[in-house]
Amino acid sequence: MDSVLLLVIGLAIFAAGYFVYSKYLGKRVLKLDPAFRTPAHEKNDGVDHVPTNKFVLWGHHFTSVAGAAPIVGPAVAVIWGWLPAFLWVTIGTVFFAGMHDLGALWASERNKGRSIGALAARYIGKRGSYVFLLVIGLLLLMVIAAFAVVIKDLLIASPSTVIPAWGAIPLAVLVGLAVYKLRWNLSVVTIIGVATLYALIWMGDRFPVVLPEQILGMSPGTFWIVVLFVYAGVASLLPVWLLLQPRDYINGVQLFVGLGVLFIGTLVAGLVFGNSFVAPAINTAVPEGTPAIWPLLFVTIACGAISGFHGAVASGTTSKQLDKEPDARFVGYFGAVGEGLLALGAIIATTAGISSVARWEEIYSAFNDGGVNAFVEGGGNIIEMGLGLPQSLSATVLATMAVLFAATTMDTGVRLLRFVFQEAAEVIGFKLNNIVATLVTLILCMALVFSQGVDGSGGLTIWPLFGTTNQLLASLTLIIVSIMLIRKRRNYFVALVPLVLVFIAAFWAAIIQLGTFWNGGEDTNWLLLVLDIIIVIATVWVGIEGTAAMRRAANEPPEQEDADVTDHLTGRVPMVK
Repeated sequence: MDSVLLLVIGLAIFAAGYFVYSKYLGKRVLKLDPAFRTPAHEKNDGVDHVPTNKFVLWGHHFTSVAGAAPIVGPAVAVIWGWLPAFLWVTIGTVFFAGMHDLGALWASERNKGRSIGALAARYIGKRGSYVFLLVIGLLLLMVIAAFAVVIKDLLIASPSTVIPAWGAIPLAVLVGLAVYKLRWNLSVVTIIGVATLYALIWMGDRFPVVLPEQILGMSPGTFWIVVLFVYAGVASLLPVWLLLQPRDYINGVQLFVGLGVLFIGTLVAGLVFGNSFVAPAINTAVPEGTPAIWPLLFVTIACGAISGFHGAVASGTTSKQLDKEPDARFVGYFGAVGEGLLALGAIIATTAGISSVARWEEIYSAFNDGGVNAFVEGGGNIIEMGLGLPQSLSATVLATMAVLFAATTMDTGVRLLRFVFQEAAEVIGFKLNNIVATLVTLILCMALVFSQGVDGSGGLTIWPLFGTTNQLLASLTLIIVSIMLIRKRRNYFVALVPLVLVFIAAFWAAIIQLGTFWNGGEDTNWLLLVLDIIIVIATVWVGIEGTAAMRRAANEPPEQEDADVTDHLTGRVPMVK
């Protein structure tokens, strides 16, 4: 199949999902109400709870959930062929991720902006909430630690990204001040901000920054990791409108410009030069050691199809900034579509952008060998072929895109993990202020990153568990959404069907991984083995309690339509005993 045809089919599926299916979910299932007073207005504190323009909030939400994962996952999964990856990304985005992200945002909105972990106490029970917080905490720890290492590696491997990556921070602050303090027109600010960011990318390509072998007594890798954590800690404490929101918004627009360049390059390269796939549709000759496509495809491509991390972001930060409840459809569902588009771009870049079959087989000679570098190489080739941009500049654009999204996910992750520690402290019976909770977060994450040495390799120690943990968290989030819909006697199958399919695939993958870790012999990683056992037990626990909660909800009288509003105004949150 020609890459142009695959691109057109993918775009058509995403468009149908947003304009048809998400409209059905918003109007008929979730019944998004413009009169509902959102937590952003009820608790407006100018720091975490801030009513936000839906386009700005979409950028903040989208880039927070995107990160490098929707690039890495598909770029690895195409080893099984481009067709399975394409089907899971498109179908998963429309019917799984869109429902999950929008549902998590709606559920949090209807409960004072509480996180998914806190909602578990109301809808599943206190014991379930403990397990939820544990799983969410582990997932965030994985994301923060691993993405710090990913960013460090990209900054070293692609020194042309250093100027745009760090220049985007003061740019974001200026954008935040222009929008919230100077009240400039958003369109004008967007044009100036994106143009400035691309000017920084051009400067980065012209003046790559390579650090010396020693800087302040540290290696370049160690230095970048320390600086990244200092930045993430400060960013998590600043008012959200000052840095995170505008940074994520400009990055989101920049991503769509970058994706537009990649997709236009694909169209021109395909129509003019007949650019087609060098990878097979279904790879029947995978390299030795490649795991079976079932169920690993469904956890390898997590972000870009469905991701539990999205529910943590939607309920942890995004729900606190939603101006009007109907905005949730654009922010939540279209945020998922945006990530699906990024995953589609990664599939095309790594299967039609590689120069030859021999080169593709060289890159994919072993499982996990493909990744961000394959995306940058393939995407750069497509842009150069289709639009005539120099390959180095094309590669800088794509590498900067990967760095910026990994960074936005990392700093949002630090903010979210701070919330998790504060919620856990409240469960135990005491309070953590923002600074102490942030310090605890940074200390734990840096301890993991440097646990295997100063090179930061410890940051990837528990990454093998990310895919399964992420998908299991997605299924647990869908339990809460399903319970809420059952209580209201609405169509809960839109959440229940994705819940069952994702739970089976993820749990099966966790069991397979458990066997792999156990059979490691002298090389057994006991940390991974113990964590996997904890995750499996926690999942079974919440799954059983969640099923019981759904049965109780089905047997109880229907919840009145205004129950959420009444609860929101009075502050009464009935707990499951």
